[in-house]
Amino acid sequence: MSAEAATIFKSMKDITFEDTVSFECGITMSDCVEARAIATVMSRHPNVKVTYLPAMIRIDGEGKMTFDMAEISEELGRVMTPHIFEISTSTHYGRMVMIDDNTVMLFGDMNEMMEYIV
Repeated sequence: MSAEAATIFKSMKDITFEDTVSFECGITMSDCVEARAIATVMSRHPNVKVTYLPAMIRIDGEGKMTFDMAEISEELGRVMTPHIFEISTSTHYGRMVMIDDNTVMLFGDMNEMMEYIV
């Protein structure tokens, strides 16, 4: 697989803009120990794509992504909390909800997210 095929990024000449709704969601993190642990865990999940860049890591998903702090903590070798998780993420797209002290979810579908906050 070529380096270009392994990335979600495209040249502007290759992008087609459509008037559609995307149900994608994702996070961008500075490349660090915590980000690598999160990326390693999430790379095992279905419908998730992890892209390593020189100083960043992108994690993109279809529908929703569940970040389990216990699973990430085990990979990291120390405690990961939802608060440390949010500090580790530079930015996100989609709707992020802290479900409980162990779970952060990111939704591509706002209607599905509403079930957790209303």
